[in-house]
Amino acid sequence: MSTSVPVSPGRGDVPAELVRRRRVTGRIRVVGLLLGAAVLVAGVAVAALMLGAADLTGDAVLRGLLGVGSKSENLIVGTLRLPRIQAALLAGAAFGLAGAVFQSVLRNPLASPDILGISSGASLGAVVAVLGWGWSGVTVSLSAFAGALAVAALIWGLAWRQGLHGLRFVLVGVGLAYLSGSLISWLLSQADVREAQPVLLWTVGSVADVRGGELGGLALLVTLFAVVVALAARPLRVLPLGDELASGLGIAPDRARLVLLLAAVGLVASATSVAGPIAFVALLAAPIARRLQDDGGPALFVAAAVGALLTLAADVLGQHAVPGVVAPVGIVTGLIGAPYLLFLLARQRKVAA
Repeated sequence: MSTSVPVSPGRGDVPAELVRRRRVTGRIRVVGLLLGAAVLVAGVAVAALMLGAADLTGDAVLRGLLGVGSKSENLIVGTLRLPRIQAALLAGAAFGLAGAVFQSVLRNPLASPDILGISSGASLGAVVAVLGWGWSGVTVSLSAFAGALAVAALIWGLAWRQGLHGLRFVLVGVGLAYLSGSLISWLLSQADVREAQPVLLWTVGSVADVRGGELGGLALLVTLFAVVVALAARPLRVLPLGDELASGLGIAPDRARLVLLLAAVGLVASATSVAGPIAFVALLAAPIARRLQDDGGPALFVAAAVGALLTLAADVLGQHAVPGVVAPVGIVTGLIGAPYLLFLLARQRKVAA
């Protein structure tokens, strides 16, 4: 008669179990963060629907959303306020996700599309279309999209030296950002006052007039590029460990960076082409998301949620924070983001010293 002896799990099983538990815990945390962001977005959106020149009650907002209210309620909610909220959420999510990709791929907290000049490139494309060629409507948005892609291609070409180096990429981008800004200023100085007025959107950033076909196009493009990021995001946890290790795991580092950065450029170009360069959302959303997620990962979709919330909240503040003063969302995000940029630069300088 044999006696069976229970076998305890070997030590090699313990790390695997810990990894599995951490993954499960991390996923639960991400879901919780996204749900929390959704609740906050809903609260801010309700405030945005209720507040305005004509204040509405909660019942009136609900009737307007369902399309069963009075003519004025349906107009205010469905035609005027709801598209503005949707545009703010889509543009903010695009900037937040793009910022997280740039900062993760280039491993630099300053690697933000507005600092790198990609947003400025989109603005330059739009300004050239309006003041140089007299275009309007969808063609201006397409020109802005092309401007962002052109600047991104220039950055890539000038920064490439037998591989992509994050610091060189950032420095080249900063130089092109200044160049684009200077060209925009020159075009505005040469234009008639009446001609310059319509292009102010492309230098500040606003979601006030995004609706209809522009809003639908923005939703489609943001969804498309977000899906590309989601499918290509796996290497982001490996790339910081070095190209040799990534190659050993079957990942082509340069190709992975190219796909991710192209998708991020597409997100920035899509948002900027209809809403203008909403400053600092891409810079702010990613570090906030990484701090909240706190697992060492890029926190891509938490960054998208944070970007959407920041943009919507900034737009509501710009409309209602100061009685009698209406500021575009880009002004508000600039006021919020500029102190953070100064803090970041000071910290970088301290670390370098």
